[in-house]
Amino acid sequence: MNRPVQDAVTKVWSCCLMLVCGVKVVRHGTPIMSGPVLWVANHVSWIDIFILNSWRATSFIAKQEIRRWPVIGWLVARVGTVFIDRGQRQAIGRVSESMKALFERNICVGLFAEGTTSDGLDVRPFSSSLFEPAVRAQVAIQPVALVFWYEGQRSGKMAFIGEQTLIGNIWVLLSARQVCVEVYCLPPITQNGQPSTLSRAELAAQVRDQIRAKVVAD
Repeated sequence: MNRPVQDAVTKVWSCCLMLVCGVKVVRHGTPIMSGPVLWVANHVSWIDIFILNSWRATSFIAKQEIRRWPVIGWLVARVGTVFIDRGQRQAIGRVSESMKALFERNICVGLFAEGTTSDGLDVRPFSSSLFEPAVRAQVAIQPVALVFWYEGQRSGKMAFIGEQTLIGNIWVLLSARQVCVEVYCLPPITQNGQPSTLSRAELAAQVRDQIRAKVVAD
Protein backbone atom coordinates (compact mmCIF):
# COMPACT_ATOMS: atom_id res chain seq x y z
CA MET A 1 0.00 0.00 0.00
CA ASN A 2 1.54 3.34 -1.02
CA ARG A 3 1.80 6.17 1.50
CA PRO A 4 -1.09 8.39 0.27
CA VAL A 5 -3.49 5.43 0.31
CA GLN A 6 -2.20 4.27 3.70
CA ASP A 7 -2.65 7.79 5.11
CA ALA A 8 -6.21 7.99 3.77
CA VAL A 9 -7.08 4.61 5.28
CA THR A 10 -5.56 5.65 8.61
CA LYS A 11 -7.67 8.81 8.76
CA VAL A 12 -10.86 6.95 7.81
CA TRP A 13 -10.53 4.21 10.42
CA SER A 14 -9.49 6.76 13.07
CA CYS A 15 -12.66 8.76 12.32
CA CYS A 16 -14.70 5.54 12.47
CA LEU A 17 -13.19 4.71 15.86
CA MET A 18 -14.28 8.12 17.17
CA LEU A 19 -17.82 7.36 16.00
CA VAL A 20 -17.85 3.87 17.53
CA CYS A 21 -16.56 5.19 20.85
CA GLY A 22 -18.97 8.13 20.81
CA VAL A 23 -16.16 10.67 21.13
CA LYS A 24 -16.84 14.18 19.84
CA VAL A 25 -13.67 16.00 18.81
CA VAL A 26 -13.62 19.81 18.69
CA ARG A 27 -10.58 21.40 17.10
CA HIS A 28 -9.24 24.85 17.98
CA GLY A 29 -6.40 26.52 16.12
CA THR A 30 -4.61 25.45 12.98
CA PRO A 31 -2.71 22.15 12.83
CA ILE A 32 0.18 21.91 10.39
CA MET A 33 -1.29 19.67 7.71
CA SER A 34 1.59 19.32 5.25
CA GLY A 35 5.33 18.80 5.36
CA PRO A 36 7.35 17.43 8.27
CA VAL A 37 6.26 18.43 11.76
CA LEU A 38 6.59 17.21 15.33
CA TRP A 39 3.27 17.33 17.15
CA VAL A 40 3.88 17.27 20.91
CA ALA A 41 0.79 16.49 22.98
CA ASN A 42 -0.21 15.67 26.54
CA HIS A 43 -1.22 12.04 27.00
CA VAL A 44 -4.45 10.84 28.62
CA SER A 45 -5.50 7.61 26.90
CA TRP A 46 -4.73 5.16 24.11
CA ILE A 47 -7.37 6.96 22.05
CA ASP A 48 -5.19 10.11 21.83
CA ILE A 49 -3.30 8.55 18.91
CA PHE A 50 -6.48 8.07 16.92
CA ILE A 51 -7.87 11.51 17.74
CA LEU A 52 -4.93 13.15 15.98
CA ASN A 53 -4.79 10.54 13.21
CA SER A 54 -8.39 11.41 12.34
CA TRP A 55 -7.04 14.72 10.95
CA ARG A 56 -3.63 13.86 9.60
CA ALA A 57 -1.88 10.50 9.42
CA THR A 58 0.74 10.65 12.16
CA SER A 59 3.53 8.27 13.20
CA PHE A 60 3.60 8.33 16.99
CA ILE A 61 6.41 7.36 19.32
CA ALA A 62 5.05 4.83 21.83
CA LYS A 63 6.38 2.41 24.42
CA GLN A 64 7.03 -1.15 23.26
CA GLU A 65 4.44 -2.66 25.64
CA ILE A 66 1.59 -1.13 23.65
CA ARG A 67 2.36 -3.42 20.71
CA ARG A 68 1.26 -6.39 22.86
CA TRP A 69 -2.12 -4.92 23.83
CA PRO A 70 -5.07 -6.88 22.39
CA VAL A 71 -6.67 -5.18 19.37
CA ILE A 72 -5.40 -1.70 20.29
CA GLY A 73 -1.77 -2.82 19.86
CA TRP A 74 -2.54 -4.03 16.35
CA LEU A 75 -4.40 -0.82 15.48
CA VAL A 76 -1.61 1.37 16.86
CA ALA A 77 0.99 -0.56 14.86
CA ARG A 78 -1.09 -0.15 11.69
CA VAL A 79 -0.97 3.66 11.90
CA GLY A 80 2.82 3.66 11.58
CA THR A 81 3.75 3.90 15.25
CA VAL A 82 7.45 3.81 16.14
CA PHE A 83 7.87 1.68 19.26
CA ILE A 84 10.56 2.42 21.84
CA ASP A 85 11.96 -0.08 24.31
CA ARG A 86 12.93 2.11 27.25
CA GLY A 87 14.89 -0.74 28.79
CA GLN A 88 17.49 -0.72 26.01
CA ARG A 89 20.41 1.69 26.17
CA GLN A 90 20.40 2.26 22.40
CA ALA A 91 16.63 2.83 22.20
CA ILE A 92 16.74 6.64 22.00
CA GLY A 93 19.33 6.53 19.21
CA ARG A 94 17.30 4.06 17.17
CA VAL A 95 14.08 6.02 17.56
CA SER A 96 15.90 9.25 16.70
CA GLU A 97 17.06 7.70 13.43
CA SER A 98 13.51 6.55 12.69
CA MET A 99 12.20 10.07 13.34
CA LYS A 100 14.85 11.56 11.05
CA ALA A 101 13.79 9.20 8.25
CA LEU A 102 10.12 10.10 8.77
CA PHE A 103 10.85 13.83 8.64
CA GLU A 104 12.78 13.33 5.40
CA ARG A 105 9.60 11.79 3.93
CA ASN A 106 7.51 14.81 5.02
CA ILE A 107 5.65 12.72 7.60
CA CYS A 108 4.04 14.09 10.75
CA VAL A 109 5.51 12.59 13.94
CA GLY A 110 3.58 12.58 17.23
CA LEU A 111 5.28 12.65 20.61
CA PHE A 112 3.81 12.25 24.10
CA ALA A 113 6.70 13.86 25.96
CA GLU A 114 5.32 12.95 29.40
CA GLY A 115 6.28 9.36 28.59
CA THR A 116 3.10 8.05 30.23
CA THR A 117 -0.55 8.97 30.70
CA SER A 118 -2.02 11.41 33.21
CA ASP A 119 -5.55 12.10 34.43
CA GLY A 120 -5.81 14.87 31.85
CA LEU A 121 -6.37 17.57 34.46
CA ASP A 122 -2.71 18.56 34.60
CA VAL A 123 0.48 17.83 32.65
CA ARG A 124 3.38 15.72 33.89
CA PRO A 125 7.03 16.81 33.40
CA PHE A 126 8.37 16.43 29.85
CA SER A 127 11.38 14.46 28.71
CA SER A 128 13.41 16.48 26.19
CA SER A 129 15.47 13.71 24.55
CA LEU A 130 13.20 13.13 21.54
CA PHE A 131 12.98 16.84 20.74
CA GLU A 132 16.56 16.54 19.44
CA PRO A 133 15.73 14.85 16.09
CA ALA A 134 13.28 17.66 15.27
CA VAL A 135 15.84 20.31 16.23
CA ARG A 136 18.50 18.70 14.04
CA ALA A 137 16.11 18.30 11.11
CA GLN A 138 14.90 21.90 11.56
CA VAL A 139 11.24 20.90 11.40
CA ALA A 140 8.32 22.71 13.00
CA ILE A 141 7.47 21.72 16.58
CA GLN A 142 3.78 22.31 17.33
CA PRO A 143 2.24 21.96 20.81
CA VAL A 144 -1.14 20.19 20.94
CA ALA A 145 -3.30 20.24 24.08
CA LEU A 146 -5.94 17.54 24.63
CA VAL A 147 -8.73 18.55 27.02
CA PHE A 148 -11.28 15.86 27.97
CA TRP A 149 -14.88 16.56 28.99
CA TYR A 150 -17.60 14.22 30.24
CA GLU A 151 -21.24 15.26 30.58
CA GLY A 152 -20.23 18.90 30.20
CA GLN A 153 -17.60 18.80 32.95
CA ARG A 154 -13.82 18.48 32.92
CA SER A 155 -13.12 14.89 33.88
CA GLY A 156 -10.39 12.31 34.28
CA LYS A 157 -12.93 9.53 33.72
CA MET A 158 -11.45 8.51 30.36
CA ALA A 159 -7.85 8.54 31.54
CA PHE A 160 -6.00 5.23 31.24
CA ILE A 161 -3.97 5.38 34.45
CA GLY A 162 -3.17 3.51 37.63
CA GLU A 163 -4.21 -0.13 37.97
CA GLN A 164 -6.99 0.04 35.40
CA THR A 165 -6.84 -2.62 32.68
CA LEU A 166 -7.03 -1.84 28.98
CA ILE A 167 -10.33 -3.70 28.67
CA GLY A 168 -11.66 -1.77 31.65
CA ASN A 169 -10.69 1.54 30.08
CA ILE A 170 -12.23 0.61 26.73
CA TRP A 171 -15.46 -0.33 28.52
CA VAL A 172 -15.53 3.01 30.36
CA LEU A 173 -15.11 4.85 27.07
CA LEU A 174 -17.73 2.82 25.21
CA SER A 175 -20.28 3.16 28.01
CA ALA A 176 -19.67 6.87 28.68
CA ARG A 177 -21.00 8.21 25.36
CA GLN A 178 -21.08 11.89 26.33
CA VAL A 179 -17.36 12.40 25.81
CA CYS A 180 -15.93 15.51 24.18
CA VAL A 181 -12.27 16.17 23.53
CA GLU A 182 -11.18 19.71 22.77
CA VAL A 183 -7.92 19.77 20.86
CA TYR A 184 -5.94 22.99 20.88
CA CYS A 185 -3.41 23.24 18.05
CA LEU A 186 -1.13 25.95 19.38
CA PRO A 187 1.30 28.12 17.38
CA PRO A 188 4.51 26.27 16.41
CA ILE A 189 7.51 26.88 18.64
CA THR A 190 9.89 26.41 15.69
CA GLN A 191 9.41 26.71 11.93
CA ASN A 192 10.41 24.38 9.10
CA GLY A 193 13.85 25.14 7.72
CA GLN A 194 14.82 27.49 10.54
CA PRO A 195 17.39 26.59 13.20
CA SER A 196 16.19 26.82 16.78
CA THR A 197 17.84 29.28 19.14
CA LEU A 198 16.65 27.20 22.10
CA SER A 199 18.12 24.02 23.52
CA ARG A 200 15.99 20.89 23.51
CA ALA A 201 15.40 21.30 27.26
CA GLU A 202 14.23 24.88 26.74
CA LEU A 203 11.98 23.78 23.88
CA ALA A 204 10.46 21.00 25.99
CA ALA A 205 9.81 23.41 28.86
CA GLN A 206 8.19 25.99 26.57
CA VAL A 207 6.00 23.41 24.84
CA ARG A 208 4.88 21.99 28.19
CA ASP A 209 4.06 25.45 29.54
CA GLN A 210 1.86 26.22 26.54
CA ILE A 211 0.04 22.88 26.71
CA ARG A 212 -0.41 23.10 30.47
CA ALA A 213 -1.85 26.61 30.18
CA LYS A 214 -4.72 25.15 28.13
CA VAL A 215 -5.17 21.96 30.14
CA VAL A 216 -5.24 23.64 33.55
CA ALA A 217 -7.16 26.75 32.42
CA ASP A 218 -10.17 24.70 31.33
